[in-house]
Amino acid sequence: MLYPIFDYLDSVMDVPGTGVFRYISFRAGMAALLSLIITVTFGKNIIDWIRAKQIGETVRDLGLAGQTEKKGTPTMGGLMIIAGIVIPTLLFANVNNIYIILLLITTVWLGAIGFLDDYIKVFKKNKEGLAGRFKIVGQITIGIIVGATLYFHEGVVVREFTNPVSIEEGVVETPAFRDVKVAKTTIPFMKNNELNYENFLGFLGESVTPVLYILLVIFIITAVSNGANITDGIDGLAAGTSAIIGLAIAIFAYISGNAIFSQYLNVFFIPNSGELVIFCAAFVGACVGFLWYNAFPAQVFMGDTGSLMLGGVIAVLSLTLRKELLIPVLCGVFVIENVSVIMQVSYFKYTKRKYGEGRRIFLMSPLHHHYQKKNIHESKIVVRFWIVGILLAIITLATLKLR
Repeated sequence: MLYPIFDYLDSVMDVPGTGVFRYISFRAGMAALLSLIITVTFGKNIIDWIRAKQIGETVRDLGLAGQTEKKGTPTMGGLMIIAGIVIPTLLFANVNNIYIILLLITTVWLGAIGFLDDYIKVFKKNKEGLAGRFKIVGQITIGIIVGATLYFHEGVVVREFTNPVSIEEGVVETPAFRDVKVAKTTIPFMKNNELNYENFLGFLGESVTPVLYILLVIFIITAVSNGANITDGIDGLAAGTSAIIGLAIAIFAYISGNAIFSQYLNVFFIPNSGELVIFCAAFVGACVGFLWYNAFPAQVFMGDTGSLMLGGVIAVLSLTLRKELLIPVLCGVFVIENVSVIMQVSYFKYTKRKYGEGRRIFLMSPLHHHYQKKNIHESKIVVRFWIVGILLAIITLATLKLR
């Protein structure tokens, strides 16, 4: 909301100092700062309000150390994260940008689904929460919106330069370019690292390609969203991991939105994607600010209100930047947590059919509970998972040059 005001003050009124608002780095810094202020300063007020409404977590006794002590800890803290993302983004980003609009819709939509799930668990005293089929319907709906927008919207393009951008003696030569409406993505660790979905799926027919692309988007959003939801099992794990991922994506967004850097690193130049840096800054700031209250011992849990939203936002950010094939690496912690549950359930069912009793691969799933069962303190588990997340983020960023 502030962007058009400062743009008018600079370009029309020529007010000194207002031109700084044109710089993405300045607006990103302000978004991160405001996000931290919202979550840290007002977080205590939100926690007190949640506690006053008796919105406490119902904790099952799973035989884990310190688990029962968490009973009654306020939940729905994801509202703090949503506020820390939405408010700075509305203030400092260009809200007419199609990518910003998509991310804001995703944040509110998945946050609302998670809030409804938490509401049923807490107020209706139904431990199962929102029925799984309704969650899936909500995730499919946002997947259709995102997929259709990315495939059909005229503003979602890749800019191809017919002559390279160059800088000589401080002067930037104006390049010739054309904006191409094409469904392309990046293949990591490959020399010719572009995959055109239309060519790849074209043999199935032109009318089928957009449908398959939208189905892929639905799958990615659902998988990453559920992965973040499963990861949110011990204090600080989901928020810290999401902050690491968000910072890596912010770097990709800055590069993809810069004509010089994108050409130098041979990645897609996506016009207007630089605005995503502001969103990512608010996202990271909100996650870090939430850790102020969510680090062990947690004063508040994010609940599904936060975890479903975090994963969905990360998925949509990756899709808009055409880095969705990097998700298995960048979001490796989410993937491992998801896979551990799938392996545990599948193996248990298989052995029950074959031997008459179910057997387990892990002491408990998701994976972080396995280490808790081994009597490793949850703070140590969280920090080690963060370290793994940092290593995966570094590997992901290395794909810019490793081909």
